[in-house]
Amino acid sequence: MAKKHKNPFKELEASLHEAPPEMKQKVMNDIAAAKLIMDMASLFSINLGGALRKLFRTLGEN
Repeated sequence: MAKKHKNPFKELEASLHEAPPEMKQKVMNDIAAAKLIMDMASLFSINLGGALRKLFRTLGEN
């Protein structure tokens, strides 16, 4: 018969521990900051085309 091997993934799963609350809070704060930066970047990049068109239209009239 074939020799039984231990499943290394089950051993990894058994060694998992709960993260400390302070670390969870830090990760959530980092995610919130990254989301804020992405939202602000999309806000400015979406309106950038319209702002440039108005700028060049205004400069062309002078």
